[in-house]
Amino acid sequence: MYNKILVTLDGTPTDRAIIEHIKPLAKWANSRVVLLHVADGWAARTYGADAISREITEDTAYLEEVRAELQAEGIDTRAELAYGSPGDEIVKWVERKGCDLVAMSTHGHGLLADLFFGSAARHVRHAVSVPVLLLKAKPRKKAEPKTRS
Repeated sequence: MYNKILVTLDGTPTDRAIIEHIKPLAKWANSRVVLLHVADGWAARTYGADAISREITEDTAYLEEVRAELQAEGIDTRAELAYGSPGDEIVKWVERKGCDLVAMSTHGHGLLADLFFGSAARHVRHAVSVPVLLLKAKPRKKAEPKTRS
């Protein structure tokens, strides 16, 4: 059913939601997982694969860390870095390389914030012909105020 699952990561804590959700699915379906992060800083957008920046170094290390985590659990995983606008690059990746499922965490900003900031998830959902799994990440709890005793 899902021979190849594309998991998009943005390098924020919301990634944990989709990573933890995909692990049992990939094991159950014996899927190959491809982790994709789109570097979208100035250097990445300007120089693409030739970019050299702290962002690229950190993104590459992060992808390798997540790839190793899934591999350690017996999931055939590889990682790729793309450069540019996240929504556009994810769609291009799906069109060029193909997959059976795109899995993404969403920040859940809401309609107004998505319109202002843009939404890669919204763009991908409308542009690809394969199923898209969107998992809204749980909001981080605010620290409880300390009370004096």
